[in-house]
Amino acid sequence: MIDYNKLEVLSPAGDMERFDAALMYGADAIYLGGQSFGMRSSPANFSFEELSTACKKAHGKDVKVYLTCNTLPKNSEIASFEGFIKQAEAAGVDAVIANDIGVFSLIKKYTPDMEIHVSTQAGIVNYVTANEFYNMGAKRVVLARELPLEEIAEIRAKTPKDLDIECFVHGAMCVSFSGRCLLSQYLVNRDANRGECAQPCRWNYYLMEEKRPNEFYPIGEDENGAYILNAKDLCMIEHLDKLAKAGITSFKIEGRSKSAYYVSVVTNAYRAAVDILKSNPDNYKLPEWVKEEVFKVSHRKYCTGFYFGHPKDCQYYETSGYVRNYDVVAIVDDYHDGRLWCTQRNRFFKGDELEILTPNQKPVIIKADEIINELGESVEAANKATMKFSLSCDKEFIKGSIIRKANI
Repeated sequence: MIDYNKLEVLSPAGDMERFDAALMYGADAIYLGGQSFGMRSSPANFSFEELSTACKKAHGKDVKVYLTCNTLPKNSEIASFEGFIKQAEAAGVDAVIANDIGVFSLIKKYTPDMEIHVSTQAGIVNYVTANEFYNMGAKRVVLARELPLEEIAEIRAKTPKDLDIECFVHGAMCVSFSGRCLLSQYLVNRDANRGECAQPCRWNYYLMEEKRPNEFYPIGEDENGAYILNAKDLCMIEHLDKLAKAGITSFKIEGRSKSAYYVSVVTNAYRAAVDILKSNPDNYKLPEWVKEEVFKVSHRKYCTGFYFGHPKDCQYYETSGYVRNYDVVAIVDDYHDGRLWCTQRNRFFKGDELEILTPNQKPVIIKADEIINELGESVEAANKATMKFSLSCDKEFIKGSIIRKANI
């Protein structure tokens, strides 16, 4: 029997701005990294002081915080782990995400009451491995991304019911098995297993014949070469009912390095989708606006990964670039006297059609009939960085609501 009330929207946060976005737009839980032992070195990540603040904010809204400890630490780092994990516990995190068995053992030793989630980097693809991690004390397993639904269902059927199953449902995919890749370290000395991946799988490759140096041959049908390792992005928003029936309870969104806008939009879409699923699990059908939302962030072409079998259409050879059809033009600061008071983010003009995104609602379209700057003057454009302005609007929107504009 599926308990739909247990379904969790799990959102990423690379810094406090993105954390606040996930919190505002409906995450049930947020995963983030400290300033060491996490698999993303490019985001700002969280100091222990920021982590404590984040946990207090989240717990005030009954939202959980999961801390990543999923790198493969070197000998020289082991001595500092005790202090790290004890400070994380003191900050109030609800669980830590671990990959390395040694790290797992140290978590149990230094913080025995800490909940442990086993990272996708552990490559769990069968119920025996899942059960062994459970026996070691894991509360949750984040399954490898390379599993079809029927395999996930079998793992669910052959593991204890109190072992949670988490899977990625949205975002970038790695061409290597569960992120275990050496390509970045080999080519540019940036270790993907320590959060430093340079994403060489997104690069354009050519062939060169041994006896003809500097004569390059494209891998493909034209002169532009081919992105032979480039994976599409994952998007499972239309299939959450199938994932729930297979036994997945936590729907994980990839993207700790993505923007606050990405976190807001994708979290909002999956929040709406999960609420729809909970309300009518036997007839899961999304309104068009929810399906369209995931196309309004910067993304590669979408696919369904391994969930429905061999991912024959999950590589994209033409380009590694993103599709970007919308720009954030402003953030709402206040609403009064029939006007939205805002801060500019990107240029737009009087007469432009704009969309306003606010939590738990379908986006609302307005027209910028008049733009008033902070001096009370009517202007033709909001074209100065972070300028303050107001727009006439007959509906109130809360602080932090996003105003965007199609760029197509």
